[in-house]
Amino acid sequence: MGLLDKIKGQLIDVIEWKDDSNDTMVHRYENNGKEIMMGAQLTVRESQVAIMVNEGKLADVFQPGRYELSTQNMPIMTALKSWKYGFNSPFKAEVYFINTKQFLDQKWGTSNPVMMRDAEFGMIRLRAFGIYSFRVSDPVAFLKEVFGTTAYMSVEGVTGQIKRTLVSGLSDAIAQSKIPALDLAANYDELSQFALNTLAPRVANLGLKLESFVIENISLPDEVEKAIDRRTSMGVVGDLNQYTQFQAAEAMRDAANNPNGMGGIGAGMGAAAMMAQAMQNAAQAPVVPQYQQAAPAQQPQEIRQAADSAAPAADTKFCSECGQRIPRSAKFCPECGAKQA
Repeated sequence: MGLLDKIKGQLIDVIEWKDDSNDTMVHRYENNGKEIMMGAQLTVRESQVAIMVNEGKLADVFQPGRYELSTQNMPIMTALKSWKYGFNSPFKAEVYFINTKQFLDQKWGTSNPVMMRDAEFGMIRLRAFGIYSFRVSDPVAFLKEVFGTTAYMSVEGVTGQIKRTLVSGLSDAIAQSKIPALDLAANYDELSQFALNTLAPRVANLGLKLESFVIENISLPDEVEKAIDRRTSMGVVGDLNQYTQFQAAEAMRDAANNPNGMGGIGAGMGAAAMMAQAMQNAAQAPVVPQYQQAAPAQQPQEIRQAADSAAPAADTKFCSECGQRIPRSAKFCPECGAKQA
């Protein structure tokens, strides 16, 4: 290897970052102690921003594209290095690649309940969870406020801060939305959009942009859940008078199915009273009495027996000799023994 090749081997002529991960936010180009050649090729891909740092000081920022490094496209670095126009010597600098793509499906949740003041229930505690997405919107502010000169940073390095910021501001967002507690479940979309507009400024100073904020579920206290159930039941019932009559009829049927139980008898009697009262109250016109046909008077036992004796049965006859009732099929009278015709 010649001297010229050896010198070139100690210089950097291509600078790029091929991101093969899903959660890397910052990657510092590893120069391994080498210097950057003047005229080196810098490639910045879509969803990337390259920042050049000289001795800890922020220098030039490169948007997506391909650059041939020179004093013309590195004005800040040129000023920091005090380079003369047309300077061609190698130089040392740190190059950071910032990932500006959107990081999706980030989870958030309330580890502790958040407080909400409701017009109907007063102060109540809520628990909620959902997802959000964000991106780096200002790489320079992100470098200054978050990662500094860290060689590598992943999404995990900022999500903890973002989650705490979102959860702490959620109660304010819910209060400002003025959505009643009973209507929260039906207004997740509206509340999510309102929360997004309210919470986005809280992370903007970090150089981040909150792209979406989705509320998947809000858990209300048990007392509020029961109140919702009661109101739902009332809506299903509809006409209370008809519902009362229906309940009374159901109670009577249940009591009839348990005739031996005292509880069933008592329930049946109570239900019957309720049924009668409900029907009486529901009546709109006077009841017209209906006449019933009187049942035939019962005859004395002696008269019934005489009538039975006077009216021969269809399968009997009388003896021609003694007059005793005998079966029609008999050939001789069992009393007198006379032969029958």
